[in-house]
Amino acid sequence: MPDALVFALEEPQDRRFMQAAIRYAMRHVGRTGTNPSVATLIVRDDGDGRWPRIVGRGVTALGGRPHAETVALAEAGELARGATAYVTLEPCAHHGRTPPCSEALVRAGVARVVSAAADPDPRVDGKGHRMLIEGGVAVTPGVLAAEAARTIDGYLTRHRRGRPGITMKMALSRDGKIGVRGGGQVKITGPVSNAQTHLVRARHGAIVVGAGTVLEDDPRLDCRLPGMADRSPARIILDPNLRISPQMTVAQTARAVPTMVAAFEDADPARRAELAAAGVAFVACVADPDSGRVALPELLEDLAATGFTSLLVEGGAEIAASFLSAGLVDRLILIEGAIEIGEAGVAAPVDIATARERYQLLRQDVFGGDRWFEFACEGA
Repeated sequence: MPDALVFALEEPQDRRFMQAAIRYAMRHVGRTGTNPSVATLIVRDDGDGRWPRIVGRGVTALGGRPHAETVALAEAGELARGATAYVTLEPCAHHGRTPPCSEALVRAGVARVVSAAADPDPRVDGKGHRMLIEGGVAVTPGVLAAEAARTIDGYLTRHRRGRPGITMKMALSRDGKIGVRGGGQVKITGPVSNAQTHLVRARHGAIVVGAGTVLEDDPRLDCRLPGMADRSPARIILDPNLRISPQMTVAQTARAVPTMVAAFEDADPARRAELAAAGVAFVACVADPDSGRVALPELLEDLAATGFTSLLVEGGAEIAASFLSAGLVDRLILIEGAIEIGEAGVAAPVDIATARERYQLLRQDVFGGDRWFEFACEGA
């Protein structure tokens, strides 16, 4: 067995700088492909009585390369020698298109590395720390690990469970309804909550809805924050029998925002051809033997294999209930609006009281007349 690693103790300033690194990592969440959005801060303390200062910073580049450590070291230059690097994920240890980040930190003369989340990728998983220590660098792991993990939970889930990380978001009326069946879209929440929802969209690789939502609401499913249209996630529509038409907004805009339909192999070939001509792509799916609906575990495994690490489920009651009953929700966001819908409303598959009992509350906010709750679900 390999020798046990000897780690350096946490120092008083470590949490402050790691908190800053975690905030910086949020800059590219959802935009780094199969790689996680990681941040690195190079901090120098010359021991002259001044506060330690950041001399280099980096975040995983768009698309996933270069890594945060490489960017931060380039900015720091010679000032990295003898400095401390704060990294939100264990530095990589494997050779790919570029040398390992752990090796780059050693070559740069960094004296100490403070890391947050552990990397479950078998090519890393402790090997990065070992490479640093063997190179003479002191290592302090696990600083604010849980907080850092939340910014890269999709990446972590993909490696640990073989599927993308799943966030489910639902807007609930004050009386626990999510809409009116056959009544089209119902405005449940206000503008501040809606803006927060678009920010959540921008941080996920794709939005997942069912065909019923598309047929009833004809939604755009994009990010409409000013200046962030290019951060609209892909759209995945669960439509096994191809009920949506090429005239729907998601099909009409498929060349601007990537749009995929999960359909059974034998679904209407003429409709498939029409949607394909509009720019819609397809992902094969199979039926669950009990319900006849899309078999979600198999679909999610396929989506992970194509590179998706995070999905935002915004579908209706049936889709939401399917993901919840299958234990496939890692993060649950419930926004309670001020309106009441009444008996004609569609009941939510989970309410705030039930979520409080079953899941860990991570965040609670008030946005105007709305209440926003975020929960971690079932081992997430």
